[in-house]
Amino acid sequence: MPDVSGGARRILRDASLSAVTAGAVAVMVSFAGPLTIVVRAAHAGHLTEAQLSSWIWAISLGSGLTGLALSLRHRAPVVAAWSTPGAALLVGQLDEIGYEAAIGAYLAAAALTVLVGVTGLFDALMRRIPPAVVSAVLAGVLVRFGLDAFRALEDSPALAAAVLAGYVLCQRAAPRYAIALPLAAGVAVAAVTGSLSPSGTRLSLATPVFTVPAWPAEALVSLALPLFLVTMSAQNAPGVAALRDAGYPVPTGSLIRGTGVAGVVFAPFGAHALNLGAITAAICTGPDAHEDRDRRYVAGLSCGILFVAVGLFGTTVAGLFAALPPALIAATAGIALLGALGGSFSGAFTEAEDRTAALVAFLATASGLTLLGLGAAFWGLVFGVVCRAVLRRPDQDRRTAGERVERK
Repeated sequence: MPDVSGGARRILRDASLSAVTAGAVAVMVSFAGPLTIVVRAAHAGHLTEAQLSSWIWAISLGSGLTGLALSLRHRAPVVAAWSTPGAALLVGQLDEIGYEAAIGAYLAAAALTVLVGVTGLFDALMRRIPPAVVSAVLAGVLVRFGLDAFRALEDSPALAAAVLAGYVLCQRAAPRYAIALPLAAGVAVAAVTGSLSPSGTRLSLATPVFTVPAWPAEALVSLALPLFLVTMSAQNAPGVAALRDAGYPVPTGSLIRGTGVAGVVFAPFGAHALNLGAITAAICTGPDAHEDRDRRYVAGLSCGILFVAVGLFGTTVAGLFAALPPALIAATAGIALLGALGGSFSGAFTEAEDRTAALVAFLATASGLTLLGLGAAFWGLVFGVVCRAVLRRPDQDRRTAGERVERK
């Protein structure tokens, strides 16, 4: 039987203000930017307030409990989160396929995550799928958010300008708060101009809404597969890299399996995808959390506990975001995804031999086309992979592999 009291004493001994603060900052970053994409997807899919509240409850509790469990198990600052690119993917599809079918796709994507975690196929899968094509598809999904951030200048010039200018200034002076502070500036402008409407916000616990999933083949192919691949490549792979770069040799299979199981549990309540944090992980794994690497796991615990606490009040959080003007949500969502968009462009077009395939994948995804009932992200993957197979010769793959070995 595990020594619970001894474990609690060790946590208290290892706890520090810096680690707890790092966990709190990670939570703030998660809610300041990425949650606006969830809200946008909910609005695009015409979800009810109860469904949005349940969605926030599910991703918050799922992230918090997963991060807590993995941080305790591995004594490492493991940060779990929800898939921001995955939520962006839903903005264009949720209304088309329907909420019940989306829940079915969430479950299928989570089951695939469990499968690659149990079998140890994660690393092999990431090697087999052309990274340039996946990055291009992700860029095609995200580019509309960057464009919408600047389109918001037409509707609310002062509000959008405050967010965009605040982002640039914070990138120079306080990069860690480059999302939170511009959002706060936007809220202040909205309050001054009278476009803020918090009257309907109330403090109350969230009520989870269980949704019976539907399993149409089109949704499983059009949403589940792109959601799985985007989450694996854009969230879990960088999340694993962040832990390893910080000196934590945590088993990959355990991490991926844990997020997948949590996804299966919380998907019927609205959680679209749970995964390892990347940017938030960097906050908790760095020396700012604690100079002693062995005591930074407390930052992961702090992050998990705060996720759970905030998630319990999902109705209140949903009400707060409902009070924000659409232009503020669009501008904040745009700046929150600029880093991911830049990284996707870099990953898509770095290799000269893959640029044509990446460009085809990007344009197909960004076009928003729907063919045979399947969405643009799926066709972006298909067109990009086929184009790469046609254009890239086997000797190029061998040469590229050799170059990677030499770099190592």
